[in-house]
Amino acid sequence: MTDDSSNTGVAAGAETDFAGKMAYGDYLRLDLILAAQEPKSRAHDELLFIIQHQTSELWMKLAVHELESARDAIAADRLPHAFKMLARVSRILEQLNNAWDVLRTLTPSEYTEFRNSLGQSSGFQSHQYRAIEFLCGNRVASMLKPHAHRPAIMGELQVILARPSLYDEAIRLLARAGFDVGEERADLAAPRAESAKVRDAWRAVYKTPERHWTLYELAEELVDLEDYFRRWRFNHVTTVERVIGLKHGTGGTGGVPYLRRMLEVELFPELWHVRTEL
Repeated sequence: MTDDSSNTGVAAGAETDFAGKMAYGDYLRLDLILAAQEPKSRAHDELLFIIQHQTSELWMKLAVHELESARDAIAADRLPHAFKMLARVSRILEQLNNAWDVLRTLTPSEYTEFRNSLGQSSGFQSHQYRAIEFLCGNRVASMLKPHAHRPAIMGELQVILARPSLYDEAIRLLARAGFDVGEERADLAAPRAESAKVRDAWRAVYKTPERHWTLYELAEELVDLEDYFRRWRFNHVTTVERVIGLKHGTGGTGGVPYLRRMLEVELFPELWHVRTEL
């Protein structure tokens, strides 16, 4: 017998009968994902806006998963595992950065056609973005307010705030290595102040990396992560200004001026400031 797969377009041996079996679309629940885009207007470009934000939320879901696991791995002194997860988060942030390139094809005229359909919804209200910030260490409890109407989401974010952040665990690791990092703040949900002792500890790591190679590698993984995170914020500002100028955001924020202030937020301040002293 001859293999006629080239005539039918079906690869030899490929499964084609999925009655009672799990197919690709079943595993990925594509019925739910592809039905989740419901434009509120007749504007052609609203679908782009929805898909860009939905895919970003999916990448953020993975980022939260990896950051939580990296935090736990550092706490358990499983540093190689943490490095792999942190490197993956940096690549996720790179994907999120690339997504802005697609959204920047949206012109002000095109966005105006459906902007009013968004109501008060805004990326400012993304609870997964908030989770990423909380997990990394930027903890401002007042940022829970936009989620007060969703008890389940509030609960998830409060659980994150009740536990040490990724950076808290990195500082605890410094302490376990014998460095004096000072007293840990009593309220883990509160913002942490920059510490001269923590900066001194990182300086010692960077001055003799061969003696503290694991901590040195951790420091660079964290800096790499924040580097990509800063680029993501910057690209956000640039994209918003390109599309709406200096108008207020749909969620009531100041728009571009507010986003520019967010560029000044540092997740791992001692790791950046120690560079001046080396």
